[in-house]
Amino acid sequence: MIPTTVTRVPEHTAEHVNDDIRRRTQEDIARIAAQGPEAIDRRLAELDREWDIERTLEANAATVALIGLGLGTFVDRRFYLLPAAVAGFLLQHAVQGWCPPMPVFRRLGVRTATEIEEERYALKALRGDFRGVGDGDGRDPTGVGKALQAVRR
Repeated sequence: MIPTTVTRVPEHTAEHVNDDIRRRTQEDIARIAAQGPEAIDRRLAELDREWDIERTLEANAATVALIGLGLGTFVDRRFYLLPAAVAGFLLQHAVQGWCPPMPVFRRLGVRTATEIEEERYALKALRGDFRGVGDGDGRDPTGVGKALQAVRR
């Protein structure tokens, strides 16, 4: 069975690594929240720049593939096997959620987009962004507009 997009990376990550990532995230949220709204704003800006595991793996794969192409062109044709292997690993990751460099990046603390978003929404909730969300008004009786506005902040 093919895992869901949200669960495929954590399912193929050692549980102690997932626990470390969750613990660090929780500690960061507590530390930032204690510093006040300005610290939350700074942290949210940092989260906008944080690379998730997908972006990290894509950049890594592209770099290794380009090196393989260069070595294949200028050193030995057998190096062309390197980009082929990288393509296979990317396909494996897309379908299964695992590829050889992923455990290394996860141990280094590279998070999934979902893990980053969990921190983002926890900080926004602590900052008070979601107060009154869901309360309809005359123009938006369902509160959907307020909910989307709070999420986009």
